[in-house]
Amino acid sequence: MVKQPFEADTGRVLNIVINSLYSDKDIFLRELISNSSDAIDKRRFERLSSKSSTDEKIDYEIKIAVSSKENTISISDVGIGMDKDDLVNSLGTIAKSGTTEFLAKLEAAKGEDKSKSLNLIGQFGVGFYAAFMVSESVEVISKKDGSNKAFSWSSDGVTGFEIKDSSRDNVGTTVKLHLKKSEKDYTKREKLVEIVKKYSDHIQFPIIFLDGKSKDKDTLNDASAIWMKSKSDITDEQYNEFFSQSGGGFGQPLITLHNKAEGMISYTSLLFIPEMKPFDLFHVDRSPKVKLYANRVFITDTLDNVLPRWLRFMNGVLDTSDLNLNVSREMLQHSPALKRISKALKKKIINELKRLKDKDIDKFNKFWNEFGAVFKEGIYEDTDHKTDILKLSKFKSSNSEDEIYLSDYVEGMHKKQENIFYIAVDNIDQAMNSPHLEAFKSKKIDVLFLTDPIDTFWLSTQDNYDGKKFVSITQGSIDLSNFDEKKDDKITKEDVSKKFKDLTEGIKKSLGDNVTDVKISDKLIDSACCLVAPDSGMDVQMEKIMKMQNKDFKGMPRILEVNPNHSLMNHMSKILKSNQNEFDDLSKILLDQARLLEGHLPNDVSFYCKKINELITSKV
Repeated sequence: MVKQPFEADTGRVLNIVINSLYSDKDIFLRELISNSSDAIDKRRFERLSSKSSTDEKIDYEIKIAVSSKENTISISDVGIGMDKDDLVNSLGTIAKSGTTEFLAKLEAAKGEDKSKSLNLIGQFGVGFYAAFMVSESVEVISKKDGSNKAFSWSSDGVTGFEIKDSSRDNVGTTVKLHLKKSEKDYTKREKLVEIVKKYSDHIQFPIIFLDGKSKDKDTLNDASAIWMKSKSDITDEQYNEFFSQSGGGFGQPLITLHNKAEGMISYTSLLFIPEMKPFDLFHVDRSPKVKLYANRVFITDTLDNVLPRWLRFMNGVLDTSDLNLNVSREMLQHSPALKRISKALKKKIINELKRLKDKDIDKFNKFWNEFGAVFKEGIYEDTDHKTDILKLSKFKSSNSEDEIYLSDYVEGMHKKQENIFYIAVDNIDQAMNSPHLEAFKSKKIDVLFLTDPIDTFWLSTQDNYDGKKFVSITQGSIDLSNFDEKKDDKITKEDVSKKFKDLTEGIKKSLGDNVTDVKISDKLIDSACCLVAPDSGMDVQMEKIMKMQNKDFKGMPRILEVNPNHSLMNHMSKILKSNQNEFDDLSKILLDQARLLEGHLPNDVSFYCKKINELITSKV
């Protein structure tokens, strides 16, 4: 038989397929096994449609035979097979998928519902050519169902291909790879097991290994995808076992979500929320550990564009044939189907958490304790679901020992309260000891403690809840006079400010550009002072985060508020005119105190220590 050239430009395209399309050479086996699975599915469908020429019983298997001596590997199936024209059209032409053509014909003849009943994987017609990444030449021997003749197709992947008559006992196809000398590892069982387990473990047909030595049937794959079974046929123990085997994490799944969707998009998902957080939960590269399958064939475990990072604690599988893949199946492309699946999965996860919140509070609290800080990232990142996430979020507060929901906070608000007060800090102890909290505690006004870094970010996009505005008690001026049970109309805040005007102006002069202003505070009870951000300025915690991310970031000076009833203020008022040096030193110590209360070091640690020592020894 004369060698036939590939179609025009096909040789150049084939070179790209072989050398550039796939990033992992192991993919060739996945593609050939997938082709075999497709071929078997086609034949089964033909037989069910009474089109098959024979009624014999068929063992639907995919066989992998190796010969280390000849350095070959063969993948055989009992699928629908190919005749001469099929071999020319399917293997002699790049990107002409037999599967795609089969589906088109079937749809025209039988309608869309029939075509969707098939588990067909190949869509682009180039997977077969991945075999040339590891082979010097490839030979295909095939006999089509209903035909008495067999044909062989052979090629080196460069100069063209040959087709000639051949012999084969049964219907089906064998792809024989004459491996390159450098690829001898592919004749080893352990290497093939590794690839099959990674990519094709859940193919519904057994994958049998043959090396010419063992007489026992050596099945390499599990041949069972638990997520494709009905939920009623799966026990909790089987779910737990799959969770562990698939690398779900430590312990058992806290929540199991098994769902099958059919309609405009069809997919099956089996998702888990583990009972314990992984050690790398807050790692910058952490993503949801959800594997994508296309009709049981593993495609990728990178699903950032299906499940977002704020759900990176999720584990499990997603199986669908409706996603648009690139021709190598290695990169997901954005598509309407992908967006619909993403939207549906996020909604199901949120709805399940809502159900737990109402029906199983203990389990929900376990979830929140492990993953709440990550889940809240969705308030900042996901505009569609931020309100739902906010309603599910829990926070510590000044008036409650347990974490509360925002709905609880609003329900317990002071009758004269219009805003939701909060303080963003590093930890609960810092919040409880903050001088900003003193007046709120004395008036029994609840204040939320926002201790996760993401809290500061989502507040920038969500300024209210249920119509109640979030107000930081460390930012701007807050009038708490309305909360007083007994008002003293004789003495107003303005009167106090006038009384201590010389003191505040003196401190401002001593501190210079280190503060924007010095004011009398009406929210300090025990502490001498505190720092407050201006109304239009950056919150204290946000400023700290910015500095952590950028060492060169320079925060803006803030307002120093002082307690007019504190003994230190009385002392400073007395020495204001008589001892300027001591007044200046005390003003600087006052500012350093305010910084220390926020968890910062004094501007000049040496000066601070020296002056404190001098003050202590001067009283001895």
